[in-house]
Amino acid sequence: MDRWNTAAAATWNRHLSALVSFTTWAQRQELLITNPARRLERRKSARRGDRAIPRTRLETLFTDPANALRERVLWRLLYDTAARAEEILTLNIEDLDPEFRRARVTSKGGAIEYVHWATPTARILPRLLAGRTAGPVFLADRRAPASGSRAPAAADICPVTGRGRLSYPRAEYLFKTASANLDPHRQGWTLHQLRHSALQHLAQAGRTAPELQAKSRHQHLASLGRYVRLGEETSARITAEADPAQRRRAR
Repeated sequence: MDRWNTAAAATWNRHLSALVSFTTWAQRQELLITNPARRLERRKSARRGDRAIPRTRLETLFTDPANALRERVLWRLLYDTAARAEEILTLNIEDLDPEFRRARVTSKGGAIEYVHWATPTARILPRLLAGRTAGPVFLADRRAPASGSRAPAAADICPVTGRGRLSYPRAEYLFKTASANLDPHRQGWTLHQLRHSALQHLAQAGRTAPELQAKSRHQHLASLGRYVRLGEETSARITAEADPAQRRRAR
């Protein structure tokens, strides 16, 4: 196969830009009549934050006792729910519904929605709450300042411990640090990759686009296209199964 067909997007786009620049100059100098790059298109680069994390490495992170309980609960909850990190970090204990293993979140568009977790989260979440019944679910390590420019809103302070809500930058830093040794690039992963990984793994398990939409709460099915590109074999199978001429049908 021609190596240009498999070139990384950044490399392809860099060379394409150079070709377009040269072609524009050459046409102005009347050295070229046609544009050799007219049918070539830029390729979309895959962001590192969009890469799925292997399940085995996630399980290592979730179960390693070297990682604090707070972090393990947060990571597991993000993966179980496939929710956005901001939605989970802004949860209060009052938003939790342990009986039905769900939490009430405010989505990106401002709508009130529910996210659901599985048994692994249900087993360790009570340990993190330790009897608390109100305030932020995920707390910072230190007591919140009572005054000054860094004093948080009252809703972001635990009424029992006086500690403030765990911030996104701090949570992201802790996850990247803990995952650096498992990341082949040694840079660590992002919290967003937990959401992406959850959806990718569900798609690999055969979940449909509408099912992924229900889980992720994306507004448009088109946003889930990268998860459900199943290829020609799937197209052939569903065509054969729907063929009205087939004699035996599954009951």
